[in-house]
Amino acid sequence: MCDEYPMIFDILWALSFNHDIQQQLRSNSSFMIKLTHLPKEFNNTQMRKITQGILWNLESNHNDRTISEISNKKTFEIMVSYSHQDEIVCRQIYNELINVGYRVWIDFDQMHGNVMDAMAQAIERSNIILICISEQYHRSNYCRAEAHYAFQRQLRIVPILLQEHYQPDGWLLFLVSQVLYVDFTKYEFSQAIQMLIKELKAPIINEISIVHVCSKVEDNTLMPITPVALKIPENILEWDQIHVQHWLTSHGLLQMSRLFANLDGQSLLYMHEHIEHLDSQQVISLLHEDSLRRTSQSLSLVELSYFRSLINQQKQSLTSSSLSTKHTKVTLNRLKRKPLVCCQIM
Repeated sequence: MCDEYPMIFDILWALSFNHDIQQQLRSNSSFMIKLTHLPKEFNNTQMRKITQGILWNLESNHNDRTISEISNKKTFEIMVSYSHQDEIVCRQIYNELINVGYRVWIDFDQMHGNVMDAMAQAIERSNIILICISEQYHRSNYCRAEAHYAFQRQLRIVPILLQEHYQPDGWLLFLVSQVLYVDFTKYEFSQAIQMLIKELKAPIINEISIVHVCSKVEDNTLMPITPVALKIPENILEWDQIHVQHWLTSHGLLQMSRLFANLDGQSLLYMHEHIEHLDSQQVISLLHEDSLRRTSQSLSLVELSYFRSLINQQKQSLTSSSLSTKHTKVTLNRLKRKPLVCCQIM
């Protein structure tokens, strides 16, 4: 591996967001040792950033980062997450927010040192993340890591659309599909800024309620993201992480969606088997601890019960499928033999 092939590393970074690929890469000890030393070997700043990003995805402990007392004071009210190709308009937005008194964090100088740690600290010190939607933002692995960590830390997400006619999909659609956005391509800049400030000042209420209620009374100044139709395969074994998240949120299982953020369909079945076949008190205790760690909320037994019911329906549908009956029986038998890895796969 060397810095003559940055595209290969960028592709590897994109792949490392997938839970199964993360496990495969982590299991290759020689690869992990080499990857750990690479940031120190590169003279190219971009290559150091990419390798640090891959390491960030493969480290299992950054979800457990202890936020310092200084971070808990929330130094910034707003963090602006954007693609550097949109820097001009983002600088204008930054100046307007500063002028009205907001404390705003934004990276204009392209951070040096360990950019992932610097990114994490900025998120931990902020209350709101402003996600500047564009195709380039969606393509950026760094923007994806930034937005995903902000979601894990439960920052309030306020999206703004910067690219005309662009419709987010994939991981970006999952993050912004349930919230309202300000369209900077539809309105004059001064008007869009006023709409943004109004949204920033709005009281925090359930995000799903915002889509159904406020969009009717705001005279279309704020609009819900129009989602690209996401077709979820009938076979749960074919679900990727995005399918799982869409399925959970569409059934109102918001806490479960945060708790199972990195699971695909097969991992979700593994989890369900552990819940069903192990000691109930042990499972509830483990899930409760993980919920407190990941979401800062007690485990919702109502959501857990509904989740179990829905998964049972999926398993019945899977078992009755004539096209995959043989494969299903083998898979479900394997699931029953799978050891408990709750705290590792969540």
